[in-house]
Amino acid sequence: MTINRIIHSVIFSLKHEKGSAGEQRFLEDGRSALSTIPSVQDFKIFKQISPKNTYDFGFSMAFENEADYEAYNVHPQHVDFVENRWKKEVEQFLEIDYSEV
Repeated sequence: MTINRIIHSVIFSLKHEKGSAGEQRFLEDGRSALSTIPSVQDFKIFKQISPKNTYDFGFSMAFENEADYEAYNVHPQHVDFVENRWKKEVEQFLEIDYSEV
């Protein structure tokens, strides 16, 4: 089976106080670092509004194919953001990768 366009989403909560400058800086830095990686398409940030789970935000992006997704995973900007921001500032997260059918 050929995998078509991939939608990569992570929903998460931060260690920062809600509404704080640290929270806003993380979201802005995430957009700056991740949306400029060449294979990333349709980068979006979402704020959770439902009481059905304990997550607060979401990052979503698309990739044309598996090769583009893998290029993103090893890209220095992604690796740096994960190592120096994500692992230190994210309280909890759930990652979901979809392939369009």
